[in-house]
Amino acid sequence: MATFLYKLGRLSFRRRHFVALIWVALLTLAGVGAASAPAAGNSSFSIPGTEAQKAFDLLEQRFPGVSADGATARVVFKAPSGEKMTDPGNKATVRETVEELADGSEVTRVTDPYRAKAVSKDGTIAYAQVSYKVSGMELEDSSRDALQDSAQDARKSGLTVEIGGDALQTVPHTGSSEIIGIAVAAVVLVITFGSLVAAGLPLLTALIGVGIGVSTITALASALDLGSTTSTLAMMIGLAVGIDYALFIVSRYRAELAEGRDREEAAGRATGTAGSAVVFAGLTVVIALVGLSVVNIPMLTKMGVAAAGTVAIAVLIALTMIPALLGYAGRKVKPMGEKGKRLGRASKKPERPNLGTRWASFVVRRPIAVLLLGVIGLGAAAVPASSLELGLPDDGSQPTSTTQRRAYDLLSEGFGPGFNGPLMVVVDAKDSDDPQAVFGDVGDEIKGLEDVVTVTPPAPNKAGDTATITVIPGSQPSSVTTENLVHGIRDAGTGIKADTDANVLVTGSTAMNIDVSEKLNDALIPYLVLVVGLAFLLLIVVFRSILVPLKAALGFLLSVMAALGAVVAVFQWGWLSELMGVEQTGPVMSMMPIFMVGVVFGLAMDYEVFLVTRMREAYVHGEKAGQAIVTGFRHGARVVTAAAVIMMAVFAGFIGSSESMVKMIGFGLAIAVFFDAFIVRMAIVPAVLALLGRKAWWLPKWLDRVLPNVDVEGEGLRSDSDRGDTDRELVRA
Repeated sequence: MATFLYKLGRLSFRRRHFVALIWVALLTLAGVGAASAPAAGNSSFSIPGTEAQKAFDLLEQRFPGVSADGATARVVFKAPSGEKMTDPGNKATVRETVEELADGSEVTRVTDPYRAKAVSKDGTIAYAQVSYKVSGMELEDSSRDALQDSAQDARKSGLTVEIGGDALQTVPHTGSSEIIGIAVAAVVLVITFGSLVAAGLPLLTALIGVGIGVSTITALASALDLGSTTSTLAMMIGLAVGIDYALFIVSRYRAELAEGRDREEAAGRATGTAGSAVVFAGLTVVIALVGLSVVNIPMLTKMGVAAAGTVAIAVLIALTMIPALLGYAGRKVKPMGEKGKRLGRASKKPERPNLGTRWASFVVRRPIAVLLLGVIGLGAAAVPASSLELGLPDDGSQPTSTTQRRAYDLLSEGFGPGFNGPLMVVVDAKDSDDPQAVFGDVGDEIKGLEDVVTVTPPAPNKAGDTATITVIPGSQPSSVTTENLVHGIRDAGTGIKADTDANVLVTGSTAMNIDVSEKLNDALIPYLVLVVGLAFLLLIVVFRSILVPLKAALGFLLSVMAALGAVVAVFQWGWLSELMGVEQTGPVMSMMPIFMVGVVFGLAMDYEVFLVTRMREAYVHGEKAGQAIVTGFRHGARVVTAAAVIMMAVFAGFIGSSESMVKMIGFGLAIAVFFDAFIVRMAIVPAVLALLGRKAWWLPKWLDRVLPNVDVEGEGLRSDSDRGDTDRELVRA
C-alpha cells in the first residue's frame, strides 16, 4: 500500500498539469450536468415492509386518482372574540375562501367546514382541508402562493387564519453559518501551517471534491429520486473529511521536508504514509455510510450512499491533487518548524518539546487517573441519553412563529390534541362474503378501544371491497397513548382477519412515524454489529493488533453515547436551546441514533487511524511502547487537534439550517467530534495504550501469517532507503 501510494504521489507531483486538468474537467462536467438536470424536490418517503406503507400502496390500487401521498393543507379559521364561525359574515368569508382555493390547478378537493361538520363545539374554530395531486415538495410555487394569498384575504375580514399541513413544505436552507464554519476552518489552517498557501490547499481541494460530489448528486437527483437533504449531508461530511484528509497529507509533507528530503520525494513519502492512513480512514467512513442500507429505508440508504461517494472523492483528491498542488506551490510550502532538520543536518539548538509531547508524557506517567477522568466525564455527559424519546417531527415541533405551528395549536384548542394526528384505517374486505358488514364491525370494534374520540363512518371505494375509516385519538400524535392505540387497532384487526378474511391496516402520518421509529430501533443493533464488525476487521489489518481495534470500538461507543446525551439535553430538555436556535423542544428524530452511530464511527476512526498509525510506525521502527505513544503525539497531536476543530466548525455551521433534521445532525456530529477527538483519542487512547504496553501490539502468530501486509506505516519505503536505493530505483521497484 505505502509503496503504491508513494509512486502515485510522485507521479502526481511530476504530472501536476495533467492531474489538475483531470479534476477541473470532472468538476466542469459535474457542474454542467447539475445545471442542465431537471429540478428535483424531496425524495419520496417510503418505508418498505411496514403496515403503514402497505396501506398506502393498497389505497393507490383501490382508490385510483385519490393521491394518497398528495400534499394536504388545513386552513384553520378562528372567529374574533365574542363571535362565532357560524355567524353569517364569517360563514360567507369561509365559503368565499373555499371557492377561491378550489380553483387551484393542482387541487383535487377542498372541504366545506359547514358541510363536513368541521366546526368546533363552541363554534369559535373551523377548518377547511385542501388536498393536492402531488406531494408537498412537488407543489408549484404558484399553488403555495395561492394558498397563502387566500388566507391573507380571509384575514382582512377580522378572522384569525393559519395554515397547517405539508403543502407549505419547502427546501431547507442552511444559512450563513455554513460559510462561518468554512471561515473558521481557514483560520485554523493558517494557524496550523503558518502559511496562506499551505492553508489554502486543503480548503481548495475540499471545495473541489464537494463541488464534484454535490453537483453529481444534483445532476442525478431527478433520475434517482434524491432529496435536498441528501446533498446537504454530502456537503456536510464531504467538506469535513476533505479538509481533514488534505491536512494530514500536507502536514506529513512538511515533516518530510524538515527531514531534509527534496520536494518530490517528500510528496511521495507523505502520500505513501499519511495517504495510507487516509485510505483506511476513508474506508471506515464509507463502510459506516453505506451500511445505512441495512435499515431498508430508501431515503436513508440514498443519503448514506451519496455521502459515501463524496467521501471517496475526497480520498482520491487527497491522494492525487494534493501532491500536484504541492508541486505548483514549490517553496511557498515550508518545512515543519524552523528548528527541524534541514538538508540532512541536525540543528545545533535542541527543540523544546511541543504541547503534544508534553501531554503524552503526562498521560504515560498518569494513565489510570487520565483514563478514569475521561470515562467518568463521558459517562456523565451520556446520562441524558437514558431519557431519550424518539419520534419524527410534525407541525407541533415547529417554532411558534410559524403559521404551521399556530394552526396546530388552534386545531388542538378547538378539536382536541389528537385531531392533529388522525389515523386512517384501511379495511380490505375483497375476500370477505359481506364487505359492508365487515366495514361496520371494524368501526364498532375501534369505538370500543381506549383513547378513541371519533370514528367516522366507513367510506368505501367504487368496487365496494375496500373502505377507509378515520379515527381521531384523544392524545397528541407523539404520545405513547396514541402509539398504544395504533397497536390496539392492529391487534383487533388480527381477530377480524381470522373471522372474516378481511385485512385491517392502519396508516396516516402518525402511524407511519410509529412504524419508522420501530423499524429504526429494530435495525440499530444489527447495524452496529455490521459496521463495527467490518471496521474492526479493517483496523486489525491496519494496526496488526487485536486490542488496539477493540479499544477503538469501545472508545467510539463512549463518544456516541455522550453525544446522544448532549442531543437529548439540548433538543429534548431545552438546555442552551436559545443559543442553538432551537425554538421548540420535543422528541429526538427517530433516525438520529442510527445515523450518529454510522457517521460518528466513521469520523472517529479518522483520528484513530491517523494518530495511532504514527505510534505504530514508531513502534515498528524500534521504539519502546511508551516512547512510541509520545512520538505519535509529537507528530500527530497538532494535526489531529486542527482537524477536529475544523470538522467541528464545519458541522456546527449547519446548526443554522431551517431544517430541524439538518440542525440536529450538525449539532450532534460537532459535539461527537469534540468528545471523540479531545477526550477519547487524546486522553483515553494513550492512557489505555500506556497501561497495555507491548501487549497493545500483540497479534497471534497464525493471524499474523494470514493477514495481508498493507504497510500503512511505510516500513517498505524505509527499508529500501536503508539499503541505499536511489529514489529512481525505488520508483521502478
